[in-house]
Amino acid sequence: MHLLLLAPGDSVLAPLLLLHPPTPPALSSCCQPDESSARPSAPPTEACSAVPEPWRFDCYPERGAIVSRDMCESRNCCYVPQHTGQDGVPWCFYPPDYPSYSLVSAAEDVLSGDIMNLQLEVFEETDTRLHVKVRAEYANVLFLIPLQMPSASEKASDPQYVLQLCEEPLGLIVRRRSTGAVLLNTTVAPLFFADQFLQLSSSLPSQYVYGLGEHRSTFQHDVQWNTLTMWARDVPPTEKTNLYGVHPFYLALEEGGHAHGFFLLNSNAMDVVLQPAPAVTWRTIGGILDFYVFLGPEPAAVVQQYLEVVGRPAMPIYWALGYHLCRWGYQTSNATWEVVTSMRNYGIPQDVQWNDIDYMDKFLDFTYDPVHFDSLPELVKDLHAHDQRYVMILDPGISSTQPQGEYWPYDEGLRRGVFIKDAHGNTLIGKVWPGLTAYPDFSDEATHEWWFENLQRFYKKVPFDGLWIDMNEPSNFLDGSTNGCPSNNIEDPPYTPGVLGGLLRSKTVCASAQQKLSSHYNLHSLYGLHEAKATASALTRLLGKRPFVISRSSFPSQGQYSGHWLGDNRSQWKDMVASIAGILSFNVLGLPLVGADICGFSEQTDEELCVRWSQLGAFYPFSRNHNALDSKAQDPSVFSPSARAAMREALLLRYSLYPLLYTLFHHAHAHGHTVARPLFWMPLFTFSPRPQVPQDPLTYGIDRQFLWGRGLLVTPVLLPGADSVEGYFPAGRWYDYYKVREQSPLFVCHSQYLGKNILLSAPLDKINLHLREGSIIPTQRPNLTLWVSSGQPLHLLTALREDGSAAGELFWDDGESLDTYENLQYAYVLFTASYITVESASFYGVQSRPEQVQVNGQEAAFTYKDNKVHIPENK
Repeated sequence: MHLLLLAPGDSVLAPLLLLHPPTPPALSSCCQPDESSARPSAPPTEACSAVPEPWRFDCYPERGAIVSRDMCESRNCCYVPQHTGQDGVPWCFYPPDYPSYSLVSAAEDVLSGDIMNLQLEVFEETDTRLHVKVRAEYANVLFLIPLQMPSASEKASDPQYVLQLCEEPLGLIVRRRSTGAVLLNTTVAPLFFADQFLQLSSSLPSQYVYGLGEHRSTFQHDVQWNTLTMWARDVPPTEKTNLYGVHPFYLALEEGGHAHGFFLLNSNAMDVVLQPAPAVTWRTIGGILDFYVFLGPEPAAVVQQYLEVVGRPAMPIYWALGYHLCRWGYQTSNATWEVVTSMRNYGIPQDVQWNDIDYMDKFLDFTYDPVHFDSLPELVKDLHAHDQRYVMILDPGISSTQPQGEYWPYDEGLRRGVFIKDAHGNTLIGKVWPGLTAYPDFSDEATHEWWFENLQRFYKKVPFDGLWIDMNEPSNFLDGSTNGCPSNNIEDPPYTPGVLGGLLRSKTVCASAQQKLSSHYNLHSLYGLHEAKATASALTRLLGKRPFVISRSSFPSQGQYSGHWLGDNRSQWKDMVASIAGILSFNVLGLPLVGADICGFSEQTDEELCVRWSQLGAFYPFSRNHNALDSKAQDPSVFSPSARAAMREALLLRYSLYPLLYTLFHHAHAHGHTVARPLFWMPLFTFSPRPQVPQDPLTYGIDRQFLWGRGLLVTPVLLPGADSVEGYFPAGRWYDYYKVREQSPLFVCHSQYLGKNILLSAPLDKINLHLREGSIIPTQRPNLTLWVSSGQPLHLLTALREDGSAAGELFWDDGESLDTYENLQYAYVLFTASYITVESASFYGVQSRPEQVQVNGQEAAFTYKDNKVHIPENK
């Protein structure tokens, strides 16, 4: 196999080039050596032992394989059993001289009839964005992701990167021009490219790696032989497991605080291996190697550059930022209504009421139970009368067993051919909540129209305001279908990444199933994105307002169409802790409208946990309390008066900060900013006129605190029985938020260069908040809904720098119309503060002589004459 490099224009790296292939390829099941040929010789023992353990790249990555010396050396790889107790170090790894692609002059005739040619294209798209593609010469042979990506019309004029093409072994090295730091070096391990096995490795500049969703982990990923598998899967959040979404993007920090990003545009099942060199290996089973490098250099700039490629998040409708309440197991619409009424009676803010699948008639989409939820339309009318909103769940599975003519969604979908087909062209049947089901193919525009018409028909019965799309990995209670799946290399590829269940079809549909754009093998992890796109479009057409969609499964660009919640967590303290890393990760991944189920979804919560979680959840960008069928009620109204009061105060605090939160979401939509941010996002000096890279390494791993925007620091209690919490305060002046609100701006930390850990008092009715110097925060008097709160006058909280200056901003529009920013239908206000000297002051219209005049809390001399008070210059 030879690699052909073509050069269509000066935006590509080089003219026509050819590459010799590696020998042998990395997979025994599809690439065994010819038995008639000589057995490859093992590499010298001395050369193998000389490879440091952190730099050993796995030559036998198949999961579950017990690798022997013969198996390893049949691939011409090093075999060194480990006895050091270090988990994860591969026993079978590539030797330093393992054959890889090498560059050959275009004039040499090295092509033969069985050669698979490849193209390498390197585009210098912008000064901070490099785009590389490695694909088959005939691109239609392999799957290309159907996303609209930006293209550059001309070569970057002043790139911040330096590119080097290594000839043998072939590789790309990308350096930061300003520092010389190596951001990408693919020569560290062999490159492989086959129909169903693509592998690319690179060094990393540090162990500080973030992103790579969706996984239950710390915010900063562990690089100690950590394999992160990506293939959308319905499973409660579990460590070391592929979860609901797929996001092959990471942000990495370099020495000195510079940051860069890497994005592999690929939707096939993959493993991403982090190892302590530090280094990363991408191992995917389809598509092409289509990747971007983003130069930052600030972490915030990396995310902005990434979102310029995949799309910035939508501006949410205003009530999306209020408090949402849901549970699976209300059982009736009247019971749901009673909870809403109880919340109102206790004066607890609530903007949105939800229902889970128990509202449906026999779990059928686009229906409601005529007996137990007979009053649902009246409930929704009552919500609207109180400026509240209603959201319902929809699953993609459409029942296929109803009598013909009695269930329009299936009958009409079958007539239009909108369902996923099996390998034989018949409607694939799986099983979820309503029993046997068909799956809409959302990659087909015809399905979008069918989906809209179903929503339109149901809206006439229940005028819902938003949609919750669940089970859209897609989930299946069977493995594949009622008829099983074919036996072929699509269902059982030569290499299967470490997916839960060991099979691509595990608890989903067959990989060989057919969709409009390609096989499910290629489109599986895009299913949630395609459904979110169809749902957002349908809501926009139906309501004429910004759509509200929350999706479980997600993929890059999802933020344009939906928010996300972190799935079926548990009522445990560790789940509350893990939620912060999840919130921060999805902000980096371009889905800022994200939250976890407050108080936990499954198992039983307790009062202390629910109070602390409600305080933390009040600062999730998306704030929803939700729990499971067999769990006891956990809405704020069911707890003791003291707990209820603490939850109410936390929510009122959130509602008072709505102007700030709404402004942060505007910047996410318009500029690609994050809403919830890690502490290292913050520059060392707040007065710098230019963006800065992070300078405090102690902040790099913090995921028990976070920021709203530039200056509001949230330090929640995350342990039971605690009445204090330790928080880290980066350099600068930090003001206690509550003291500022009381106009007593005492700061708790004042350090110019180094941060400090400080023990804070944290009684059960308080979550610690602090304002960073230089911040002006717009707030409002809170009420029970954001519609009422948003009509209240503004109040500005100001935390001055030492020189007396501060700044803030406010974005304001009607909260629900489409494209207000794009159509210039908004107000944008900048606030600034600075010290000024007032020499004297006069006040006219004072009807009688005052007994006393104070200036800055001190008694001042004054004169009074003809209804005028004059305060002369203070000597």
